[in-house]
Amino acid sequence: MRGRHILPPPGKGRTVVQTVGVVLFMGAMAWASVPLYDWFCRVTGYGGSTNYADAGSEEILDQTIKVRFDGSLERDMPWEFRPLQREMEVRIGETGLAFYEAYNPTDVPVAGTASYNVAPFDAGVHFTKIDCFCFEQQVLQPGERVEMPVTFYVDPDIVRDRDAKFVHTITLSYTFYQTDLPETTTEQAANATGADAAPRAN
Repeated sequence: MRGRHILPPPGKGRTVVQTVGVVLFMGAMAWASVPLYDWFCRVTGYGGSTNYADAGSEEILDQTIKVRFDGSLERDMPWEFRPLQREMEVRIGETGLAFYEAYNPTDVPVAGTASYNVAPFDAGVHFTKIDCFCFEQQVLQPGERVEMPVTFYVDPDIVRDRDAKFVHTITLSYTFYQTDLPETTTEQAANATGADAAPRAN
């Protein structure tokens, strides 16, 4: 029967549109997944992400909590890195100050950035940093050894949190991984090398 057009089943066109929409949505989510996940972790404390504050807590409880410190390095990071104290006990809401030590045993400048997490995860949203070496890239010169502070407090809301109120010990862990040197450092190193290689006038 010529001239007769076979129409697609009802709803088929709509299914195609929905499929395309899902594909586009998934692509957009993949593109935004890192910042969205980071935001989600900061808000909820999921994955041990911490909070930030410009100043200490206005409320300090008589109840104490123990904070442990851990440090490690990515496989190719040539530094030495460790906490200078293994643990401390602070009152909830009280500002604590801890130090980590980093050492560059190589003969070249090395830059590093620290990632971190808090365990147990339920306590992450209540662990608040005021200042930390992890907020910015660190550059150590050849043979340089530094002490790097982290200032923090445990938010009193932890005692009112259904999931975290029974936490008695929090572990703060940092892992340093090597990153590209800032351009200024790279240029200074190149200039220094060139100066050393240049022949000296008699």
